[in-house]
Amino acid sequence: MRALFLGFLFGGALCLAGCRDQANGGGGGTRDQITVVGSSTVYPFTTLVAERFVADNPDARAPVIESTGTGAGMKLFCAGVGAGHPDIEDASRRMKRGEYAACQRNGVGAVMEVQIGIDGIAFAESKNGRGMMLTPAILYRALAARPLGRPNTAKVWRDVDPTLPATPIQVYGPPATSGTRDALAELILTRGCEAVDPHAKALATTDPDAHKALCTRVREDGAYIDAGENDNLIVQKLAANPDAIGVFGYSYLEQNARSVVGVAIDGVKPTYATIADGRYPGSRPLYVYVKVAHLHAIPGLATFLKLYAGAWGPDGPLVRRGLIAAPAAVRAKATAVIARQTPLDPAELSL
Repeated sequence: MRALFLGFLFGGALCLAGCRDQANGGGGGTRDQITVVGSSTVYPFTTLVAERFVADNPDARAPVIESTGTGAGMKLFCAGVGAGHPDIEDASRRMKRGEYAACQRNGVGAVMEVQIGIDGIAFAESKNGRGMMLTPAILYRALAARPLGRPNTAKVWRDVDPTLPATPIQVYGPPATSGTRDALAELILTRGCEAVDPHAKALATTDPDAHKALCTRVREDGAYIDAGENDNLIVQKLAANPDAIGVFGYSYLEQNARSVVGVAIDGVKPTYATIADGRYPGSRPLYVYVKVAHLHAIPGLATFLKLYAGAWGPDGPLVRRGLIAAPAAVRAKATAVIARQTPLDPAELSL
């Protein structure tokens, strides 16, 4: 787990002082410092906004931003309202209906959903790599625990497809708690599963648990290597091992272009343009979720969100850090959500 401590070292505990706790006694005191948890993919973008916030507000306490992964962050975010709980959840996938329900059970109340931009699940290799050309079907056969319902015995890429090299299948990627892992399952593995198994799509409706086991359960025999919530570690692994493949957010590919290159999926490499227009199969939206009750309790939180909205345009600093700007209509909607403090409608969420 990574955490950004801008200006001070807080030793893992929140420094609580100075703001009114609106949790009706459930939040553990008061706090004058913005706290954020969640996605490692969104982490560098929220970090940049935090840097700008501190620069513009020198008397403000520096935000604390933790890279916990989307799933783990959702649990922290939805655990309660008040000073003892995070204000913002960074998410590399949309909140699930069950997570929203957990928020409500714990008294969180209204939650704002703000799409900050677009990202791509980038597959990458070392600049000295093999120049791999993959498809969702190949990745499913290589990484699924039970492709076509049988134990995965593929050891080298050539076992999966005769056109590929006879090098070991080694894919460094995010853990099960990561939104990037969820997006990998949804956008790549499920697509590959349904391409090679004609019965898989129907199974999603008739038996969702069986569909998940068939299509998205990842093998645990060493071919897929859980690198934790540390995308920079994956980049280092690729630089050291030309035969390995890595999976992380597009921004890390762009920031490390001197050492790693994108791997084509269905003949399309991950680039700003191919992700923005949806040609790359791994395109996905990125979000921040915000507790409405905290907007009036945590000094600077509303200002922090306005800074985010001012930074996510095509020529903004977040794009220079690797974010892909959302279409103008999406940006306008997100800006309006912040301005009007519009709560998320849970009916829009999937299971």
